[in-house]
Amino acid sequence: MKRVILSLAVVAAMIFTSCKNETKQAEDVADTTTVASEEIAMTDATFGVRGNCGMCKSTIETAANGVEGVASANWDVDKKKIDVTFDESKTDLMAIHQAIAASGYDTEKVVGDLEAYEKLPGCCHYDHEMAMNQTGEVKAEDHSGHDH
Repeated sequence: MKRVILSLAVVAAMIFTSCKNETKQAEDVADTTTVASEEIAMTDATFGVRGNCGMCKSTIETAANGVEGVASANWDVDKKKIDVTFDESKTDLMAIHQAIAASGYDTEKVVGDLEAYEKLPGCCHYDHEMAMNQTGEVKAEDHSGHDH
């Protein structure tokens, strides 16, 4: 009788240990899945922003980088465009447009805040009709002296 009880105890211990290991393996898989789902989904975008100079570049990039979730922002003075990389789970493209506009600069989708624009240095007072040239093509200037 003692042997039967002892045998049952050994079998029960083996089953318990086996279940415990399977549970541990399942937890390990769950931890791996959690880490994989937490990977950042970065998005790249490019859009036009009006501006003139290096000081504009600094202000525009600072405004964009100030948005939580923006990883990088690079405004091209000549092409009047900004390249941004951001985490879609933390922000969206419109929030970046709005932040830049709040600093006084027009974007393709949002007009710059006039009060902020007035506070910009004189060299940063851009033409509000300026083309936001994303291709880098330089358009010939009209030197005829006539207003169009």
